Amino acid sequence: MGRKITVAVTTLNQWALDFEGNMARIMQSILEAKDMGASYRTGPELEVCGYSCEDHFLEPDTFLHSWETLLEIMMSPFCENMLVDVGMPVMHQNVAYNCRVVFFNRQLLLIRPKMAMCDDGNYRESRWFTAWTKALQVEDYYLPRLVTQHTGQETVPFGDAVIATRDTCIGYEICEELWNVRSKHIEMSLAGVEIIVNGSGSYMELRKAHITNDLIRNASFKAGGAYLFSNLRGCDGQRVYFNGCSAIALNGEILARGKQFALQDVEVTLATIDLEEIRSYRVSLRSRCSIAAGALAYPRIRCDFEMSTHNDIFKTSTAPIQVPSHTPEEEIALGPACWLWDYLRRSGQGGYFLPLSGGVDSSSSATIVHSMCRQIVHAVQLGDAQVLYDIRKILADTDYTPDNPAALCNRLLVTCFMGSVNSSKETRRRASQLASQLGSYHIEISIDSAVNALLGIFNAVTGLTPVFRTQGGCARQNLALQNIQSRIRMVLAYIFAQLMLWVRNRPGGLLVLGSANVDESLRGYMTKYDCSSADINPIGGISKSDLRRFLAYAKDKYNLPVLESIIEAPPTAELEPLQENGELVQTDEQDMGMSYAELSQYGRLRKQFFCGPYSMFCKLMATWKGDLTPKEVADKVKHFFRCYAINRHKMTVLTPSVHAESYSPDDNRFDHRPFLYRANWSWQFKAIDDEIDKLQPIYTPSSTQLRPNSDDLLLSHDISTQRSSHMDDSKHSSPLSCASLDVGVSTAGLPHMDMPPALGKKPSGYSKVHVNVLGKIKDRTGIPV
Repeated sequence: MGRKITVAVTTLNQWALDFEGNMARIMQSILEAKDMGASYRTGPELEVCGYSCEDHFLEPDTFLHSWETLLEIMMSPFCENMLVDVGMPVMHQNVAYNCRVVFFNRQLLLIRPKMAMCDDGNYRESRWFTAWTKALQVEDYYLPRLVTQHTGQETVPFGDAVIATRDTCIGYEICEELWNVRSKHIEMSLAGVEIIVNGSGSYMELRKAHITNDLIRNASFKAGGAYLFSNLRGCDGQRVYFNGCSAIALNGEILARGKQFALQDVEVTLATIDLEEIRSYRVSLRSRCSIAAGALAYPRIRCDFEMSTHNDIFKTSTAPIQVPSHTPEEEIALGPACWLWDYLRRSGQGGYFLPLSGGVDSSSSATIVHSMCRQIVHAVQLGDAQVLYDIRKILADTDYTPDNPAALCNRLLVTCFMGSVNSSKETRRRASQLASQLGSYHIEISIDSAVNALLGIFNAVTGLTPVFRTQGGCARQNLALQNIQSRIRMVLAYIFAQLMLWVRNRPGGLLVLGSANVDESLRGYMTKYDCSSADINPIGGISKSDLRRFLAYAKDKYNLPVLESIIEAPPTAELEPLQENGELVQTDEQDMGMSYAELSQYGRLRKQFFCGPYSMFCKLMATWKGDLTPKEVADKVKHFFRCYAINRHKMTVLTPSVHAESYSPDDNRFDHRPFLYRANWSWQFKAIDDEIDKLQPIYTPSSTQLRPNSDDLLLSHDISTQRSSHMDDSKHSSPLSCASLDVGVSTAGLPHMDMPPALGKKPSGYSKVHVNVLGKIKDRTGIPV
């Protein structure tokens, strides 16, 4: 009997309900694995139908078509003399399960249902599937007649069992079972299972790729044995990007791992394992052996197949590798770009249209599209026939072969500077220079005539013409004049997106890209239905701080020198008139009454650490105690939660964006909360005030700098007209009148607060942030909130 086996894990870019395409990719992976010498092939979770079918899992058609697809795969000659398992939904006794289905030589061996559902983050598996709870038990599953007609089998074992070949034993986990506190691989390893297989659907979050790698290594280190992890990669129809990284581990070391980001639809990763290394490793763990001697036995399904060969003495076992990791900047450059590529080629559209303002956000969206073009050119140069086919189809040019990213960007991306009388020369120049360096097809338009036309309609009806605050107008006039500019840009973006390919003598239309970052969404610092309303948004799950660091990386990586001036420029919406000397009147952080660095902290505390107003105040007091008084910390927290409550309704219409940040406020599925709040948080804020009263007698600031009394900073901002909180939907939507005072704030006390000093500045002991000044607003009943 031999002792070395070659096994294959596969990374697939599947698409929900694309049974034909999914089957083709599964078949390709089986064929490649077999040609490379593997005797066993496994794949990702729910690879037959696609992971993100969601409520389609409630339809009987999804189960029927999954069985039809499986039958096609199982009957293929490609699968002969190879042990294969695939992921698909199976209904057993009127209960839907997420399963691995194992077969060999046209015979089904086992259906293994998932035993732990994932229901956190973006996952909602218990909405469609039920966990199998009968540990170490199997039942007869009565096969569909269409399967019986071809295999002659009427039943197959269904449940918690393992596969026993002539030379080894294989057990299964499915995705969440690796993360679960009671992972099954421990019990299986104690029962003599030597190869643990996991089909997964794990998605990308910034700075999280190492977690899966560590779990795989630790599983094989603690239990001994081989761990085979297959994951999806790409956008299969939802907001997440499945991030690959399929891997094979042995006794605590990674032997092989697939790429995290790639345009490649099928990637097969192989390793040759010496089974005797598993056995000797386990025998050396004496405490493990003592426990294993009393372990419960798993039901074993016999498979008359020898995975090794008798003449494998010259076969070389795969040596361990050091797994490389991407920086967050690289993850931003690659992940959203791959997601954009999948969305574009599967949407049937001809490219992207982006309103390019010359600021950090829209410049980041444009640079990510440029990164996508670079990856397309690279994939074509490597001989990826699918990518070449897709780009020719998108461009309606069967003879085109991309060889230059900038030239490709010119065909795929139309950028547009939508200027107004309030736009500065600097932003126009930066937008034009960036478009030139990226290679996009760039146009410039003025929105003033469209704005004036709408104001003319208003004047014709009312006889009144609103004016800006600097021209004597009230707050409502000022807000309305800003919002109309933002919303007209959205309308213009869509008409240009629909017609620009007609102008360029190409068929089809363009997808409109948005460029609102995760911090502005959290704060509600956007106009509802402005140009942040788009088809998709590549940066909607990324913080402002990360985007700045990404642009600094892209400046050197992609040779885009104009990005330096974009990073250094103060963020501004340019919706109010400029000063007489052309200088800006407004900046984003002044409008918001808080810095982007603070917003990231609020966002992480609210979502990752589950903090309400009182808990957030307590945590920030410990962090900022050296630089802010309890009253000042309280003012900041109250200001954030007031703004958050008043603007939460905007999250219901956020443009779909690739999920990348763990504190995303995306209302669709990741962050389920009300969108109508009592904005004064009376009970919660009273708890903060009570805590301040307790702290005042004992609080001694450690900072030696002189500080004004925070009570002297409070301004009263009376709004004489009753208003609904939903009226306040500008990008300048702070319900409070804000002034600012620069003070030193330490961020050392909060975990996971990755906020280095601003680019181009020397680090200091603390960052400059605003002390928010609370005013008063009234709801529609006239009660101050």
